[in-house]
Amino acid sequence: MSLGLRLGQAVPGCRGDRSGRPFEFVVIRVDSWFGMAFDLQPNLKGRLVELRPLRPKDCHALFTVASDPLIWEQHPERDRYEKDVFQVFFREALESGGAFVVIDRSSQQIIGSTRFYGYDPEKSEIEIGWTFLARKYWGGRYNAEMKRLLLNHAFTFVQNVVFYVGEKNIRSQKAMEKIGAIRKGTAARAYGNHPPALNVKYVIQKRDTLRLEGQGLSE
Repeated sequence: MSLGLRLGQAVPGCRGDRSGRPFEFVVIRVDSWFGMAFDLQPNLKGRLVELRPLRPKDCHALFTVASDPLIWEQHPERDRYEKDVFQVFFREALESGGAFVVIDRSSQQIIGSTRFYGYDPEKSEIEIGWTFLARKYWGGRYNAEMKRLLLNHAFTFVQNVVFYVGEKNIRSQKAMEKIGAIRKGTAARAYGNHPPALNVKYVIQKRDTLRLEGQGLSE
């Protein structure tokens, strides 16, 4: 990644609260226990989509996608389409140091977001989450390619990739099972200012690569 930023630099984010003061985030890097840096924000390209690091100036374009209430109807944070709620989500995405925008390569329009989070070198594990796409792109191909790009990158650093999906988010649970993720119990997760909600944990392991090839999720 090369955004012209230095480690520890505070950068203005999306204009978020009612006072009009911009949020800030701090540029970070995550190193593994053996000294190899996990690149949390690479540029990834497939045939249908491109993933690039989230930038402060993406706030408006991404909110245009996220402002559709039907995207969030099964999500634990069902009000994320509201501007104030989205601005907290956007600020946290910038602060995470692992967030992306998803771009339709044919139109060059931002169509969603996703992120790497919670890198744990001792467990050889990272999470992929906070993912959403415009409803026009639901149905399999775009989500599958996005996940394939993320998984292929993650498996150069870790053995396990985890996902958390809201207990009532049946649509996303089916999407996870469609790409070959294995259900591994439940866990409580907090979203924004909402109380913790029960989530289903899914795992894909690097050793599953051969099984995933048959589903078009691995190059």
